[in-house]
Amino acid sequence: MNLYEHISSNKRKSIILIAIFFIIIGLLGYAFGIYLGDAFIGLAFAIAFSTIMTLISFYSGGKLILSMSSAAPADRKKYPHLVNAVEGLAIASGIPTPKIYVIDDSAINAFATGRDPKHASVTVTTGAIKRLKRDELEGVIAHEMSHIRNYDIRMMMFVVVLVGIIALLSDFFLRTMIYGRGRKNMKVGGIIGIIIILAGLILAILAPLIAQLIKLAVSRKREFLADADGALISRNPDGLANALKKIKEDKEPLVEAANKATAHLFIENPLRTFKGRVNILFSTHPDINERIKRLESF
Repeated sequence: MNLYEHISSNKRKSIILIAIFFIIIGLLGYAFGIYLGDAFIGLAFAIAFSTIMTLISFYSGGKLILSMSSAAPADRKKYPHLVNAVEGLAIASGIPTPKIYVIDDSAINAFATGRDPKHASVTVTTGAIKRLKRDELEGVIAHEMSHIRNYDIRMMMFVVVLVGIIALLSDFFLRTMIYGRGRKNMKVGGIIGIIIILAGLILAILAPLIAQLIKLAVSRKREFLADADGALISRNPDGLANALKKIKEDKEPLVEAANKATAHLFIENPLRTFKGRVNILFSTHPDINERIKRLESF
């Protein structure tokens, strides 16, 4: 599979995974509505709630993420190479220059966020600025530019919100089944009613876990794509490959500026908690050795 086929494949798979999110939300709403006596009211509630939460995230999610990460605007006089690199790579990417932020931490990492290329930002740790060579830092920034150019920043923001929505709906459904009296209003009785209740209960229990796995799968797909596209932008896949090697050797986690909600945004897992093949399902990023191997093969 060549580079462009790989990019197209990742985009198709990500769209399919996002569609599964909406199917889960719809099923939760429908099952909840049946339990309360009106399936379509439950479905309408789930759709309305999801829409409102998504809109709130769309317009304020980027600022919230920057605040949670303790990111500060980059000073051109203090970080001239960083600013120049971002401006140059933005031109190469064909997008407006994103706002530039810095996290004061010696760990090597970076991330991009925002709702679209016109409202995007790139954040880099001071560790990356000081410890990476010029071409390595540019490789990292090109990776983040790819996330912006391909609208990964918007997709991942939506994914995080959808995971939260599914968790909230599931919790609300379970609490209603345990403490509520909805089954007295349920219009479907007998064996079918029991089956619906059991199916809804199982879905409510498993949905948050399934949603989390989908979020992680989407994140891993987008990282492979950003590596490939970033190599095209910088025209130097070795720069990013060498940066990933240094990140791999960096044993310092970014625990003060990152958390489980934002870990998937970074170029590599800032928490460094998942090891071994079994845990790859629960990792925010694909195996770094595989990423380096693919970059070196370009």
